[in-house]
Amino acid sequence: MIRWSWPAGPGVLRNKASDLRLALAGRFTAHHGQMVALHLARIDHLDQMLTQVKDTIGRVGREAPDGLVTPFAAQVELLMTVPGIGERVAAVVISEIGVEMARFPSGKHLAAWAGLAPGNNESASRRRSGRRRKGNAQVCSVLVEAALAASRTRSRVGARFHRLHRRFGGRANPGAGKKAAFAVAHTLIKIIWSVLATGEPYTDLGHDFYTRRIDPETQTRRLIAQLEALSGKKIVFLDGGDTPEDAQPRAA
Repeated sequence: MIRWSWPAGPGVLRNKASDLRLALAGRFTAHHGQMVALHLARIDHLDQMLTQVKDTIGRVGREAPDGLVTPFAAQVELLMTVPGIGERVAAVVISEIGVEMARFPSGKHLAAWAGLAPGNNESASRRRSGRRRKGNAQVCSVLVEAALAASRTRSRVGARFHRLHRRFGGRANPGAGKKAAFAVAHTLIKIIWSVLATGEPYTDLGHDFYTRRIDPETQTRRLIAQLEALSGKKIVFLDGGDTPEDAQPRAA
């Protein structure tokens, strides 16, 4: 058996022409054709079933045909103002949690019901890392996908994903993306509760929400302290054309 790796460039396949001929050589009998036809028929049947389900659910919009989602068109459009949430995600969320938020006293209660709240494992004032709680698997999975979609937007939710991704280890940690997506899904479920409870669309605070709250002078002092700790040397910060003799000692 020949094991293939993704080619590094167009010239790689040209050097493996003989191996490609061996890999493509084989036999395709009538029995193989019959099995392939059965698989294709099953795929066509599943596509037909999916089309029927989508038609039953319906879509929102003036020219969209009526369906199960039509009575909740206003709520669907409200949820679509949240980054990462599209029409299908909004329909799944509404089908699972409804539109009346009076049954949930707060967004935290809804997050706990959906299984998106972090586990609480604390004993004798010692807190251990807790696993996620059990909850609604459909809401949990679809909002994790929405969180990944929101990470590609220039929004406060997208900025939160990247902020958490770095905190969990970034690219050096393979599980950082999943942890960040789950945490952002927790944020999304609380936003959903607020949007449905108030009936107001989501107003994004901007992708620079976290950075613009940082005081430049405080950030400068913190970075200088980190640099001094790493280098073991005294760092003097100069403004403009100042010389080291003009620099004032940095306040503690």
